[in-house]
Amino acid sequence: MSGASGASSGDAGGTGHSHGGHSHGLTAGGAHRGRLLAALAITVSVMLIEVIGAVLSGSVALLADAGHMLSDSVGLAIAIFATWLAARPATERRTFGWKRVEILAALVNGLIVAVIGVLMLIEGVRRFLAPVEVDAPIMLAAAALGLIANFVALRLLMGGQKESLNVRGAYLEVLGDMLGSIAVIVAALVIQLTGFTGADGLASIAIGILILPRAYSLLKAVALVLLEATPTDTDLGEVRRHMEEVPGVVLVEDLHAWTITSGLPALTAHVQIDAGAFTDGSANRILSELNACIGEHFDIRHSTLQLEPATGRHDHC
Repeated sequence: MSGASGASSGDAGGTGHSHGGHSHGLTAGGAHRGRLLAALAITVSVMLIEVIGAVLSGSVALLADAGHMLSDSVGLAIAIFATWLAARPATERRTFGWKRVEILAALVNGLIVAVIGVLMLIEGVRRFLAPVEVDAPIMLAAAALGLIANFVALRLLMGGQKESLNVRGAYLEVLGDMLGSIAVIVAALVIQLTGFTGADGLASIAIGILILPRAYSLLKAVALVLLEATPTDTDLGEVRRHMEEVPGVVLVEDLHAWTITSGLPALTAHVQIDAGAFTDGSANRILSELNACIGEHFDIRHSTLQLEPATGRHDHC
C-alpha cells in the first residue's frame, strides 16, 4: 500500500526524486583540478630543492620537510586522480558513479600526513639527543625557497578546501609543508647565531606536532562521511519540523541524511500525508513543496521522498 502510494505520487509529479548540485557534473573537488595540478608542480619542484639542500647541509629537519613534500606530492597526485575518477558517469552497478572515491583519497592523504608526522617526531627526538653539524646557510636558503613556494600553493588551494574533503586533504598537506619550512628557517637561524645544532631536531619535532592534529581533523571528517553520519551543518530535527509544516503533511519518518561526497548531501524520507491528497490531486503539490523546502532551506539537492497515506500503518518495503 505505502510503497505503491509513494511510487505513484513520484511518477505523477515527476519530482519524487530530486537532484542537483554536483550529481551530474564535476564534484566539488573536480572543480579545483587545475589548482591541484599547479600545487603538485610547485610541490615537486620544492621537494627536489630541499632534498639537494638536505644532502649538502646535513639537516634532518630539511630532509624531514622534503619527506613531507614527497608525501604531499603523492597525496596531490592521488587527489587529482580521484577528481578524474569521480567525474565518471553513474552506471547500474555504481548508481552514484565513483564520487565517493574522493573521500577515499582524502582518507589516504590523512593517513600519509599522520605517518609522516609520527616519523618526524621520532627522527626529531633522535637528532635532538644526538645532534650533528649542519650547514645553516644552505639549510636556510632551501627552506626559504620552500616557504615561498608553499605559500603560493596554499593560496591556490585555500578556496577549494572549504568545499571538498579531497582538496582539504591536499591543503592540509601543503599547510604542513609551509609550517615545516618556517620551523626549518627558525632552526637554521638559531644554529647560525648560537651554534646550537639541537635546534635542527627540535624543528623536526615541531613539524610533527603541528601536522598531527590536522591529520586527525581530516581523518575524523572522512570517517563521518564513510559512516554516513548526518552532515555536520544539517539539523535533522529542524529538517523534520520544516517538512511537517508543509500543508497536507501529517508525519515525517525514516528520515535520513548523509554525504555522498563533498558538496553532495543526500536525503530520504517516508512522508505520511492526508489520505485524500491521493484522490484530489494535491499529492503532487505537497511533493513539490517538500522538495523546494529541502533544497532552499537546507541546500540538499539530492532527495528521495516516498509519500504514503496517513493510515497509521508502517508497511515499508
